[in-house]
Amino acid sequence: MITENEAGQRLDRFLRKYMKKAPLSMIYKTIRKDVKINGKRGHEDTILQEGDRLALYIPEDKLKEMTRVETRKRVRRQFRIAYEDDNLLIVEKPAGLLTHGDSREKKNTLANQVCGYLQEKGEFDPAREKSFVPSPVNRLDRNTTGLVIFGKNAETLRSFTKYIRERQYVSKYYVTLVKGSLKENLVLQDRIEKDHGRNISQVTENTADGKSAETFVRPIAVKNGFSVVEVELVTGRTHQIRVHLSHEGYPLVGDMKYGDRKVNGMAKNRLGLTTQLLHAYQLRFDGMEGSCAYLNGKTVKAGLPQEFRGVLEKLGFTSKDLEAFA
Repeated sequence: MITENEAGQRLDRFLRKYMKKAPLSMIYKTIRKDVKINGKRGHEDTILQEGDRLALYIPEDKLKEMTRVETRKRVRRQFRIAYEDDNLLIVEKPAGLLTHGDSREKKNTLANQVCGYLQEKGEFDPAREKSFVPSPVNRLDRNTTGLVIFGKNAETLRSFTKYIRERQYVSKYYVTLVKGSLKENLVLQDRIEKDHGRNISQVTENTADGKSAETFVRPIAVKNGFSVVEVELVTGRTHQIRVHLSHEGYPLVGDMKYGDRKVNGMAKNRLGLTTQLLHAYQLRFDGMEGSCAYLNGKTVKAGLPQEFRGVLEKLGFTSKDLEAFA
């Protein structure tokens, strides 16, 4: 029986999630020969509806092998909760923690920690869900801290994925420390090109390969040749804030990829800083419809991490300078 969390998907996409261990060739062969929906043949682009009865004519032992859920040890919770309701969970990610797994780290990730938290609350049971997993709709780099949005059900996850993609519904604000005395607002509109092999991005004039990038920057406080700035991220290109500010002449302090080598050396020796300080501190919601309309006008904030605040204090910034991020 197709549940609410499974409805609204194409048949082939549902089976790819459900039969996680099956090769693609087997998925599409199964659709052609071994699947019926409400007693009738389905097609790969058939949209599943809640209450549909889906029958798979596959030997039980083979199906179990293809759909086997890996048992995972619970990982220690490192995030803080900024906001939670029945549909949505917004958490504060610490530095050093991946949002998703990669080739080197698959277990201790923010996504896995959130799933473990929801399991403990009884709001997510991986043994019962055939294709749905609570997942983040925005992503922060390993050393970026702050707010990450998770959909707790499929409808919310789909809606927020759309809202993030279409940009105007969720406003995302960051705070960072840059080299230089920035006195005026910046509106940065360029094209950014990513070198996937080196995992590095740059501003480019190449309209074929570069993707449009838009960043708004507002100075908050200036001290001794450094600036605390608020950044509104309109688009979401790889390393966009770091690339844009570096290109404009205001590199992030401690940024080993795009920063100033001399400043980074000072930051390491004097401040003990070995990476950039970048914190996703605020989300604002507006213009949402349907099941998410109740969030319109809502703002969620995450205070500055203690390490970030400590570095700023060493550079002479005061509590008054930082009151917007309390």
